[in-house]
Amino acid sequence: MNLESRKTLGIVITDGVGFRNFVLSTFLDKAAAGFEKVIIFSGLPYTAFPELDAAKFTIVALPVFTETKKNWFWRKLKEVAHLQKHKTNPGIADNYEMNKAKSWSPHGLLVRMVYAISSVFHSEKDILRYEKLQEQSFANDVVVSQYGQLLQQYQLDLLFFTHQRPPFIAALVFWAKKLQIPTASFIFSWDNLASKGRMAATFDHFLVWSDLMKNELLRFYSYTNPQAVSIVGTPQFEPYVLSQFDIPKAEFYKRFGLNPDEKILCYSCADATIGPNDPLVIATLAEGIRSGAIDSCQLLVRTSPAEDERRFAETKTKYPEIKWNHPKWELTREGHPEPWSQRVPTREDLSMLKAILKFCDLNVNMLSTMSLDFMLFEKPVVNTAFGNGVNGLYNDQRFLQYEHYDNVVQSGAVKIAKNAEELYTAVNAYLRNPNLDLENRRKLINMQVSKPLDETTQACVQALKNTL
Repeated sequence: MNLESRKTLGIVITDGVGFRNFVLSTFLDKAAAGFEKVIIFSGLPYTAFPELDAAKFTIVALPVFTETKKNWFWRKLKEVAHLQKHKTNPGIADNYEMNKAKSWSPHGLLVRMVYAISSVFHSEKDILRYEKLQEQSFANDVVVSQYGQLLQQYQLDLLFFTHQRPPFIAALVFWAKKLQIPTASFIFSWDNLASKGRMAATFDHFLVWSDLMKNELLRFYSYTNPQAVSIVGTPQFEPYVLSQFDIPKAEFYKRFGLNPDEKILCYSCADATIGPNDPLVIATLAEGIRSGAIDSCQLLVRTSPAEDERRFAETKTKYPEIKWNHPKWELTREGHPEPWSQRVPTREDLSMLKAILKFCDLNVNMLSTMSLDFMLFEKPVVNTAFGNGVNGLYNDQRFLQYEHYDNVVQSGAVKIAKNAEELYTAVNAYLRNPNLDLENRRKLINMQVSKPLDETTQACVQALKNTL
């Protein structure tokens, strides 16, 4: 065995989406081939990993960390200072406004204090100083001490984080620095850098989707060494090229009671926090199909895996012709402070999602990553944004200004619908000519996802090996 392979890789899986990206892809098999030992530090319980080979992988369920007020204060100051520094960016400015205190409660007063301090002191040096104070606030925490013991026990050569934002990972980075273990993080989603707050900690190395994302990282985190950033694509789309996730077309149609002679329009929902207009858009589509304003087709709705279907009960009753796909994500543990993070996708659900992307003719969604999923199958996409801030609907049009989605709008890869008439026109245009805007969709995919899907996980592992 050569010296390069005699290394121990620690992988931090924080939640169900990290599980989907790095456990249900081929990443772990490639990691096991590239490293002598692979230790999975999991924010999910052991029971989430029944299929993993114990001879290749050691699973360490992390004790649940709960922030103290002091931890929270320095983290919040770091995050808001980052927003303050970059609030000329529309998405970050929106996030900055949304995080402001709405009340004068003790917690609200603390938030107001954070905003007051960060309005004056928000340079990159200030932000790193707040991060240092956040790290110092971990010093006597019992759970954080347990994290340190675990990292010492497994003698890691590299600690890889599959998500850069969950607050508790800052405590692991704190110990990795003390133990001189290099850290690397995957940038989790296409919108994270240009619209979300500060990442949880300062990492030594980064894995990103594309040149576009690398440039964003260097712009928002100016102390980052360009040589420490590797472009690897994203493993979340890899199942789309793996045969084990295939479902026969006939089985797909039978599962939902679909007519094989009719085209299928799929509406994919956001979660309730940003998709409160979903029921309205679904009803608008259903009415359009009923009235003939939309060319003859059938409607399939896929709800968000982050919630159950209760908010659609009225829609289901009113439009019994709609077919529904509720993602099969299993709750791995009760009573967690962030229950959504404990929901894990099943292989069955990934297969169903792939079938939806493959066999549906057109997607409609509210400015979602699902636009990219459908474009990978060369399917046309319509984005809805019905709310404008004055018409009484949730203002989803503001998301059109976000940098990551402005790239989509400018690309010409999608059609934007701000009302029912625009929605019907766009849907009919794509039903009649599925190849409309196809070249723009291909260009957008090349810009956003820079590696072929079948090369992504190997690129991730090679990038991690190259850091050592």
